Amino acid sequence: MKGNKLKNLLIALGTVGPGLFLIAYNIGTGSIITMAKAGADYGMSLFWTLLLSCIFTYILMVAYGQVTLVSGKTALSNIKVHFPVIGKGLAIYIMIALIIGELLALMGIMGIVSDLLQEAIRLLTGGAIVSTLTITIVLIVLLTILLWHGRYQLFEKILTVLVLLMAFCFIYVFVSVRPDLNEIFSGMVPSVPAGQGALGLIAAMVGTTCSAAVFIVRSIVVSEKGWTISDLKTEKKDALVSATMMLFLSAMIMAVAAGTLHVMGLHVTDTLELIHLFEPIGGKIAAIILIAGITGAALSTVFPIVLIAPWLIADYTSKSRDIKSPMFRTLGIAGLLFGLGLQFIDQRPPAMMIFSQAFQAFILPAVTVPILYLINKQSLMGEYSASMRMNVGIVCVLLFGILTSYFAVAELIN
Repeated sequence: MKGNKLKNLLIALGTVGPGLFLIAYNIGTGSIITMAKAGADYGMSLFWTLLLSCIFTYILMVAYGQVTLVSGKTALSNIKVHFPVIGKGLAIYIMIALIIGELLALMGIMGIVSDLLQEAIRLLTGGAIVSTLTITIVLIVLLTILLWHGRYQLFEKILTVLVLLMAFCFIYVFVSVRPDLNEIFSGMVPSVPAGQGALGLIAAMVGTTCSAAVFIVRSIVVSEKGWTISDLKTEKKDALVSATMMLFLSAMIMAVAAGTLHVMGLHVTDTLELIHLFEPIGGKIAAIILIAGITGAALSTVFPIVLIAPWLIADYTSKSRDIKSPMFRTLGIAGLLFGLGLQFIDQRPPAMMIFSQAFQAFILPAVTVPILYLINKQSLMGEYSASMRMNVGIVCVLLFGILTSYFAVAELIN
């Protein structure tokens, strides 16, 4: 009986592979520190930002997946071919902007993971210290080996395990620290807090949840799955599972911080501080499990990031996406080497993550306009053109993206 249940669970997870891939990509260290900071600083008053971001993420995931299923081509290929006049230039802009944003994020992620693993070693050994440079080099070597011998299906399985690990760890921490539920539910009244940093935090929350890269990568992983237009219902279910899990995991992180740190008047600026604040509340075991969850989230994000440059280049040039090809291996390893960046510059990893997320907010309108055009192009989509409800949803995403881009600019000016 247990064997059948496990088999059924694995089959169910297999049908939503692209969704799990994107959960793993989206819920990383940037999401965790951003949601924890939002909860600690403002309680649950910014939950509206997370909720809207996940709803709009679902809308664009469905839209990009639907265009890919109908056309048989991925996002940048469609933008380059079907968008009038500026198609090639727009596709190149999106490709370059996403690659730059993801490389900045990778530097922050590897810096955070090395800090976390250093802290875990200290907790488990009673005080032993291993340098973050050594930890980063070991991680890069291990990830390079996986990249060299891996394929998409293997990465999807690894990311599925990491997502499940992440979910278990965050649920355990939520239960163990017993946050104030009254504070959580009463604090959900929507507001835009005053004060320095609030607008930038909103932009970062949108950038890490409703990420422009997710929608471009969405078309690629749907194509990698081999789905066709007959799988449209599966594609929509997959997108719903992905967006719902993003909302659940992100909300849980925010709620833990809102129900504990916010009540106690404590603030969080980086992941190590988060661990140090939670250790007295939940104990050493909760701290170690939280480190495991955040590390799992971080490593699950690294795989898609190192693949994004070769994937996007292959997407734009309409070439084969062979992960074992020289281009994929060379660019993937070069991307991993960016993980050493923060070991040699005077910048804290969380600051780099917040900057990269706010940078992503600028790209959201640039990926929303093309899909609005493509999904309504009758000669391309035929009977699968967007419904009125879909069009209203995409327009709302565009307006939301413009608003949060304004928030990011306003914060930079201030």
